[in-house]
Amino acid sequence: MPFSKFKLSAVITKAIATNDFLEPTKIQQEVIPLVLDKHDIIAQAQTGSGKSASFVIPVLELFSKISSEGKPRIKVLVLTPTRELTLQVVETFKNFSQFLEKKPKVVGVIGGESLGDQMFKIQKGCDVVVATSGRLLEIIAKQQINLSHVEFFILDEADKMLDLGFAEELDSILKEIPTKRQNLLFSATYPPKMKLIASKITKDPIEIQIEADTPTVQSIKQRAILVNQENRAPLLRHLLRSEQLGLVLVFMANKRATDNIAEKFRKHGFLAESFHGNLEQDDRNYTLEEFKAKRIRILFATDLVSRGIDIDDINTVINFDLPRSPSDYIHRIGRTGRAGKKGKAISFITHENSEHFELIEKRAKINLERENIEGFEFSGELPNKTKGQAPVKGKGKSKKDRAREKALEEKKL
Repeated sequence: MPFSKFKLSAVITKAIATNDFLEPTKIQQEVIPLVLDKHDIIAQAQTGSGKSASFVIPVLELFSKISSEGKPRIKVLVLTPTRELTLQVVETFKNFSQFLEKKPKVVGVIGGESLGDQMFKIQKGCDVVVATSGRLLEIIAKQQINLSHVEFFILDEADKMLDLGFAEELDSILKEIPTKRQNLLFSATYPPKMKLIASKITKDPIEIQIEADTPTVQSIKQRAILVNQENRAPLLRHLLRSEQLGLVLVFMANKRATDNIAEKFRKHGFLAESFHGNLEQDDRNYTLEEFKAKRIRILFATDLVSRGIDIDDINTVINFDLPRSPSDYIHRIGRTGRAGKKGKAISFITHENSEHFELIEKRAKINLERENIEGFEFSGELPNKTKGQAPVKGKGKSKKDRAREKALEEKKL
């Protein structure tokens, strides 16, 4: 089914093609025509299924037909659970509206960035606000935002918002927006609490469920490699040099380990960086942009990016440390094999985590053959655990500083 079946405007269709969208995913096939017909929707679909584009494309189509004069008023309000997903949705709106005669002004509202700058952008006038609920409530409390003209109210990754206590904040936000509006709710899962949220937001919604009972994405080739704990980093370097892994996302257990290993891999000549919640927002934004542009080839990260980061070109996910739960395993490997592409997921199995991985296999309904890599054969018994030294805060250079130094060195050459 091609996108032409939706009878979208030529400029939206051109933007879809420019962004390399060839055919709509299953959720896009279901959602886009319903949004265009102005229905309320509750949609459940796995991570990586194309949920963001399924609402951005039709909302922009409808927005382009709204006549308005003077200062822009907020017509679209999107709530997301994380800063990174907020910025991702902002980018999606900009990508698909690039050829519109009247481009919507899109503002991202997140913590970690200047509150004053965000309020200034809103006061100048905007059409679309994409926000995390906490920062949005801060601006509402200061009476620096007018949401009385909202026509589209969208919740993305709504189940994750419940984990963050979003249900308690929703009533305050609903008081600020009109009761007559189109409501779109998207979620990877649909726990009991979600029914209460949905009843507050939607009116006679159409419910859509896409592949809810499929535990893992079929386009991902999963591997389990046996390795001694102390040999994981050497094995990873070997795999990166001997196999075509492409753009690689490596999951680590904690922030300290993430910083330490990224630094060691840079010393070995790899284009590697770390990503976790302790980074300043500028560094988080910069790192993701460099990773998307493939100027960083290996990103060592905590579970902060296991949900809500939409990078279609990640070729390989590696579980350097195993996740705590089977559901986290599924969300992690779902960072690859996106938008119909094939991907790889490799898990390192050690003496320490072998039983835990068996539990993950059971819950995720998979059964992977254990591999041994020549030169890194699995041997011995459970070794004594040792902790590495914590990095000295403030000692290292920022990522932007390292990039500038590298650029200067290249100019000299």
